[in-house]
Amino acid sequence: MSEKYVVVQGADCKCKFSVEPLLDKLLVKTQKKEYANDRDGAKKLIATDQELGQTLEKNTFGKCKLQPTPGGYLPCKAVITKWSAVYEAVTLSNSGKILLEDSKATCPIGGPECILIDKNGQKTEAGEQNFKNATEEVQIQINPLVDPKDMMTLQRLHAGAEDSSN
Repeated sequence: MSEKYVVVQGADCKCKFSVEPLLDKLLVKTQKKEYANDRDGAKKLIATDQELGQTLEKNTFGKCKLQPTPGGYLPCKAVITKWSAVYEAVTLSNSGKILLEDSKATCPIGGPECILIDKNGQKTEAGEQNFKNATEEVQIQINPLVDPKDMMTLQRLHAGAEDSSN
């Protein structure tokens, strides 16, 4: 089974019945404690199956194919009534189950599983451990103007640590 990522604040969602392929961002409104992929614990709240109702930034995916009129289509008014394909093994402080990138939402107009996660909202942030784990050859290819050994020595000296390379 392949690895699935946790959905966080700002994840992009889409509806399979949108006339235009418009995205809307998921807002986490039901909890303020649990974070993922956020070094400072200030931006990336974990989304759960408790994110119901109008929990999207704009609450619309444009025009809805399921609401035709003689002049076109009525605008979508996204309302989430239920989530499926959630991570059942963990329950967060809001009694919710964690949403995964393959979780789907139900809308009263579109029906079961019509709203999909397009991007999970997580962003890669390189940290000190990533730098330490990277090989010298990779570091040189990424940034040929910097010698990784010098960079580590300068960092240690700057932090007040002894330079053990001498």
